[in-house]
Order: sequence, then structure tokens, then C-alpha cells
Amino acid sequence: MKFTLSWLKEHLDTTASLDEITYALTDLGLEVEGVEDRGARLRDFTLGFVKSAEKHPDADRLRVCQVETDEGLQQIICGAPNAREGITVVVAKPGVYVPGIDTTIGVGKIRGIESFGMMASERELELSEEHDGIIELPSGEVGESFTDWLAQNDPSKVDPVIEIAITPNRPDALGVRGIARDLAARGLGKLKARDVGGVEGTFDCPVSVTIDDDTLEQCPVFYGRVIRGVKNGPSPAWLQDKLRAIGLRPISFLVDVTNFFTFDRNRPLHVFDADKIAGNALRVHRATGGETFAALDEKEYNLLAGMTVISDANGVESLGGVMGGAASGVSEETVNVFVESAYFDPVRTAYTGRALKINSDARYRFERGIDAAWTPYGIEHATQMILDHAGGEASEVVVAGQVPDTSRAYRLDAKRVISLVGMDIPESTQRQSLTALGFQLDGDMAHVPSWRPDVQGEADLVEEVARIASLTKLEGRPLPRLTTGVPRPIMSPMQRREVAARRTVAALGYHECVTYSFIDQPSAALFGGGTDATRLENPISNDMSHMRPSLLPGLLQAAARNQARGFADMALFEVGPAFHGGEPGEQHMLVTGLLVGRTGPKDVLGAARDVDVFDVKADAEAVLAAMGAPAKVQILRGADDTWHPGRHGKICLGPKKVLGIYGEVHPRILAAMDVKGPVMAFTLWPGEVPMKRKAGATRPALRISDLQAVERDFAFVVDAEIEALTLVNAAMGADKTLIEDVRVFDEFIGGSLGEGKKSLALTVRLQPVEATLKDADIEAVGAKVIANVTKATGGVLRG
Repeated sequence: MKFTLSWLKEHLDTTASLDEITYALTDLGLEVEGVEDRGARLRDFTLGFVKSAEKHPDADRLRVCQVETDEGLQQIICGAPNAREGITVVVAKPGVYVPGIDTTIGVGKIRGIESFGMMASERELELSEEHDGIIELPSGEVGESFTDWLAQNDPSKVDPVIEIAITPNRPDALGVRGIARDLAARGLGKLKARDVGGVEGTFDCPVSVTIDDDTLEQCPVFYGRVIRGVKNGPSPAWLQDKLRAIGLRPISFLVDVTNFFTFDRNRPLHVFDADKIAGNALRVHRATGGETFAALDEKEYNLLAGMTVISDANGVESLGGVMGGAASGVSEETVNVFVESAYFDPVRTAYTGRALKINSDARYRFERGIDAAWTPYGIEHATQMILDHAGGEASEVVVAGQVPDTSRAYRLDAKRVISLVGMDIPESTQRQSLTALGFQLDGDMAHVPSWRPDVQGEADLVEEVARIASLTKLEGRPLPRLTTGVPRPIMSPMQRREVAARRTVAALGYHECVTYSFIDQPSAALFGGGTDATRLENPISNDMSHMRPSLLPGLLQAAARNQARGFADMALFEVGPAFHGGEPGEQHMLVTGLLVGRTGPKDVLGAARDVDVFDVKADAEAVLAAMGAPAKVQILRGADDTWHPGRHGKICLGPKKVLGIYGEVHPRILAAMDVKGPVMAFTLWPGEVPMKRKAGATRPALRISDLQAVERDFAFVVDAEIEALTLVNAAMGADKTLIEDVRVFDEFIGGSLGEGKKSLALTVRLQPVEATLKDADIEAVGAKVIANVTKATGGVLRG
């Protein structure tokens, strides 16, 4: 949205400077994108006085002029018909750039006679389209800057042009009046009264207007009247200057009037040549589809069913809210004009404009929502301007439909405004701000003005008060304490557990990944998911169609991408939710880590090796310890087919209480996900770790036994398929009070043991609690260990 400073001051009585105005606009939410100094391009032009003008000896239309300048008397050859002695002119000296002809002036010879500069016309300085002669000024001193002369005598030609960005929720700011209203509410001036009285018609309107019943939603009201006997032609200079300043090309007065009110009041209008309206009747209706429409942009469009059109007896004459038609357009020969002021539905206008790819100032405003209540006033303003400058006689106004009712009111709670904004804004100031913006206050109810379709609730009233008060005045204040003493912890126990897990895994050397919660169906199916229960209704892409049942797919995909780029050794982890259903609550938090490759780079000592199951087991146990899991757990088999059947373990507090799983990922999954293995991983369930029975910051007393521990070794001959874990669990259960730890330290297969047998050696550590162990006590525990292992495995003590 562009406008000049002088145009703004036609609506706003202010003494504020340009800098103050632009700062206030941005602070009000109407961000200033730029300010164009139109006088800058004319700053090098100066005034001169023609002392003499003689005919060129070799050209009838050229004159050799002696022009007095700030650099003395200069000879300038000019072909303008009005170049003569005794006039004050605008001089471009050698080296000056002339924007209208895109040329830098130099010293040259014209028909053998030297010329030191040029005398400029208005078109050459881009002041107007006038080029029949050079500029003649009624006053001015020789050498005076032309920019300074214009600032004093014709400021509209060098007035600064302000461009602001309009957000979709502020259609009222698409008119200069709306911008002035905001500035007046801020206190930068007073809004001027600019309304005109109604123009009485002197004869019945010869053109009738009707709106089809099924089109009233798309065009609820249509005002029109005929003005006969007008004289169309160039617009007054002030109107042309305004339009040129904002980048519009003046066409003719009748067209320029509609453009003026589009930007002045955000009120798009349209004018028909009344003599070209076939049948003297206009009908607003929906297009049936397939009609051809010749628009004012000299293009033909094929209309779609449902578009809002205005037709006469010959067919479509205008596209409602978007663009007028060429068939009924005005020209210099127009003497009778029909002026239209109507309201068109924003949504239908947007659909029509997008479908036909027509971008017009009218569409830009109608699709954002103009002031429907100003529809009858718009036609009166336009009528008065046409009568004042083009003459003529106005008819009575014809009206079809009725202005839509946009009245609504919301409660203004002054205390609530203060609490939400965070500033002490007195209630009187709040009411004054809203009143200045056009709201009508009745008690604590604020009635919204018709030009603010964006205000739809009490929250919007708060926003308006804050906007006018300026959030730059907001001071930071610490929030008051809700409790006295030591505040309660903010994080929940589960959140603290997740933080501890994340920090521990990172400290172990893993790199954290954050992957999408969505994966493709084949990958989800590999991990027990991919069902309709976790399928997305509107996925981002085909590769993100299902909620992930595990964190492993994302980590494996990350590993595959890194391997493809030459990174073979990786330690990755992620903490996040996985989903076992599509309803709220059907998710669970996981901590998953993954190891691929070797433990370190190649080493001259051979210390680097391939990662194995025991690496991830140690890491999983460390993370569980950080989350508060008990130290004594059971390691069991029987995980799902994600894991290698013989190279994994479940960390349990019983057969049904699983805290986590560690081991080697199944080769079948690695092949499906294009990962080079083997891959070691662990997955932990933080929610399964038991909470502490006593909540508090204090720790229990450290218990250290001063009694000497005793270790005893046992070797058992068992069947080759018996797992070492079975022996360890059986030995641990022999005496839960005294036995502190059981470890496997040797395995022997073959030899004298025979086929299908193996020997496993265990070290059992006994830690006395109350008294030093005697030989009898040690022998009793040993007997229990042998009995338990024999019963659990069928093995025998090796001799």
C-alpha cells in the first residue's frame, strides 16, 4: 500500500515529522517497507533564465538560447515551440542524468553549433505526460534547486511516498483514511471530517438493477446511478499527481475517480458507459459456465459456473469484484455514465480471481473484506467528484438488495486487558483508544465498526488496546512466587528420568538423533507396526505414512545414510515416544541406542575391536542405573524377532517386568533396511523402572560391611545347549542374603567331556553382613549352589 505524505495529511491534521509517522506506523503493525524521496532524482536540476533566443541558422524549428545559470551564461539549443526570451526554465547541465529519457546530458553539437545542456519538459522529468514544450516557471531565482522550488510552490510533485506492508487481517488499512485513523488514535494528530452530503437526483435512473435470489450471498447489495452530460478527459493535475506518485498511470477522469477512491477509502467502484448498456438493465447473477468475457485488460476469459457476473441484454459486462468489461468501458466520447458501488463476497471473489488468474486492485480489496456499510456513501462521494470536475446531472440512486448487517459487540474487561498486556493502562485510556479507532462503547460493551471485519472477539479488543498503547513501553517484570520457601520441582519424576537417560547415553559417547515420528509402512511392519491403527490420514509423504512402533527404524535409517557416505563406526541414540495405537495415551517413551562398526580407529596395539553384545549390555545397565533401576536384575531370553535369537537378553525384574532389551539386531532387518552389520542395540522402557518408595532429596545412609568377603569357584559339566545364564541365575538364588555376585570365568568344550557336553566355571562371591563366615557356613552355601545348579540344569560338579 503506497500513499504520499500530503495525501495522508488530507485526512490527518498533524504536525508530526515524516520520521515520527513512519516509526508510529511500524509500531502500530503497519510495517513501513520503504520511503521514496521523489525529490532526490530532481536535485541536480537548477533554474535558469533565458536571456535571448534566436533561430538556428540551419534548422527552422531549433533556437539558439543564451541561458543565465549559476555557472554563468550558457548556450543551449532547444527545439521546444515555447523556447523564448524572458522565461524561467529548468536546466540540466552537462553530467546531469535525465530520468524521463534515461540519458546523461553532455556537451554536444547540433547542426554545427555547440550546446551546453538542455532545458527540460515535464515528461523528461517524469512529472507528467506533457512534452509539447519546456517547463515555464512563474517565479524562481537563477541557480535555485528545482527540488526546493517544487517543495515551496508545488509540493505534491516531490512529496515523499510511504509504502507499508498490509497483513491480511487489516483491510481497513488499504485506504489512506484507515491509516490516518490509526495514527490519530496513537495521538499523532486529529482525524479530519471528509464526508460529503447526499447528492439529490433530478431524474429517475434509466438503468435498472436486479440481483438473482441465488446470488444474494455473493452480492448482497448493489447501488447505482446515471450521471448524464459529463465531459470525460484528462484528470486534474492534483489527481494525476496522486496516482503517479503511487505508481498508477492516469487514464481518464472517470476511470481515475474509481482508482482514487480505491486507495483513498478502500472503496472499489466501477463506471459503465450508460449508452452501451443494452436494454438499460443490469442483472447480477451466477455464471452458468462457458461464457466468454472480454475484460478491460484486453484479454478474454472463459468463465466457470458460480462466478459473480453483471450482465446486460447482450451478455456479461463485468466480473463482480474483480474487473470490468471492455464492451461497456468509458472513453473520451462518453457523455452518460452509470456509477456502480456494490459489495461482493470475499471468498467468492478470491476463488474467481485465482481461477482466472486476474490480479486487480479491486480483487485485492474485496477478497480481504471492505466496509460494506460505506457502500451507499461511496457512490455519493464519487458522484460529487464527477459533478465537480466533469459536470453533468445525476439521477436518483437505484438499489438492489440490502447492506449486510455486520454489527456485533464484545465485552471490554479493563482489568483483564491489563493482566494480559502486562501494562498498567487506565480504563479511561483503553476506552479512548477504542473510541478513536471507531468503536462505540455502551457501558462495558464495545460495538465493532463496520470497517474492521478482523475483530471477532474480546481478545481482539485487547490486541487493539495494546497496539495503540505500544508494546515498546512494556517493561520486564519477574513473575511473583506462587509459594513461599523452596519451590517445588517443575519437572515430573518421569521427565527427570528422561533427562538423566539422555545425559548418561551422551556421556557414554553416543550421538543424539532426532528423527521423525512417522515412517514408511514396510519399515514399521518390520518392528511389529504398520497397521491401520497407526496409519496417518494425511501423511506428509509416502515415506511417512505410519507412526513408528520403535525408535530403531529411524536410527537404522540414519546409520544407512552415514554408511553410504563412508562413515562405518557409529554410536547413535534417541529418546522419544513410540506408538502402539492411534488413540491418545497409546504411546510409550523409549531410550534406544545403537552401535555399528568398531570400538575405535585402527590401533598399533590392536586395542580396537568390533562392537559386541556386551558393549551394549554395559551401556544399557549404566543408563538403567542412572534412571534409578534396582541393581539386581534378571537377564532372560525370549525377545521378539527384532533381535538375533541367540545374541540378546531381556533385563527384567521378573518374567513379566521387562526394563529393557539389548543384543544384536536380526540380520533379516538389517538386509531389509540396507544396513551393513552386525549392529548392536539396546532399547529401554523408562516407564517400567519402579519409582522410589520414598520421595525426597535425602539419600539413604551408606552401608559398608567391614567383614571380609569370600569367593568360591565351581565347575559344572552340563549339556552343550544349556545357557550360562541359567547357571548364573540358579547360583544367585541359592542364598540371596550372602551371595553378592556370580560370574562366569571359564568355558571348556570337548576333550574328555565327550560329545554334547561342556564345562562352565563360576565364581561365587559371598559377602557376610553380621559376622565373619566360618567354614561350616561357607560349605553350607556351597552345597546350596551345587543343588540349585544341578536341579536347574541337570549338570554335575566337575571332579
